[in-house]
Amino acid sequence: MSGTPNQPQQQQIAVRIDETKMVTTYANTIRTTNTQDEVILDFGLNIPTQGPEGQQAMHFAIGSRVVLNWNGAKRLAVNLSELVRRYDAAIAEAQGGVQRVQ
Repeated sequence: MSGTPNQPQQQQIAVRIDETKMVTTYANTIRTTNTQDEVILDFGLNIPTQGPEGQQAMHFAIGSRVVLNWNGAKRLAVNLSELVRRYDAAIAEAQGGVQRVQ
């Protein structure tokens, strides 16, 4: 008898990704809100404009809304954190180890 416990075999599942109905949009800002059950992400463009008295104003044009349950939002947060970490590491490496602070 071996010293390792029996582990269930992992089943491989083929995933087919259908992008035929996908729409790509650009966003430079996001507004987040939530309910007890969902996280709402509004993606859009901040567009500088002039107000009625000539002062600077900002127009937020929402182009897309994504509604996630909390489990989906947590997976998104983990994936975005990892993506940003890899991006920062690549930028630091490209700049000779000097990381930009924002």
